[in-house]
Amino acid sequence: MKRLKYLISVFLASSFLSLSQFSQPAHAQAAYGSYVGVGPAVGFADGAEIGGVVAFRYKLLETPVSFRAQAFLANNIAIVPTVSYDFPLNWQTDAYIGAGLIFAGGDTPSPVGNKISFALQPGIDYVVPNSNTVLFGNAIIGFDALRDGGTTFSLQGGVGLRF
Repeated sequence: MKRLKYLISVFLASSFLSLSQFSQPAHAQAAYGSYVGVGPAVGFADGAEIGGVVAFRYKLLETPVSFRAQAFLANNIAIVPTVSYDFPLNWQTDAYIGAGLIFAGGDTPSPVGNKISFALQPGIDYVVPNSNTVLFGNAIIGFDALRDGGTTFSLQGGVGLRF
């Protein structure tokens, strides 16, 4: 009888260990998903410039990297593609820092300037629980983004739809 109890306990322990060997740990992906959104933008280049922004995020699976693009619509049009590194704060929220280029032209500055330049983009994304809605906000700092020289700074935010 002692031997039977011993064999059963060895069998159960080995079964548990063999099952745990083949199982994979779960990894959280906070603020999971890509989105497209719209909202207001305020730029501080040559005075205050008010306009709109169309934002796009494509989240790479299993990596904390996203491809982002923002189109600014005001007196002038500008497009800012960036690559960001995402820091999950919790299940619904990502903070990020991105780097990219500002593509702008024309005589009047857009919210992010009026010439091609380097940009930094800190921001935050929040996914509303139990929905496909995303709230986003970020800043774009454009270095030497004005034709007559100077750094630009813009703040934008809005609402997006995850896909």
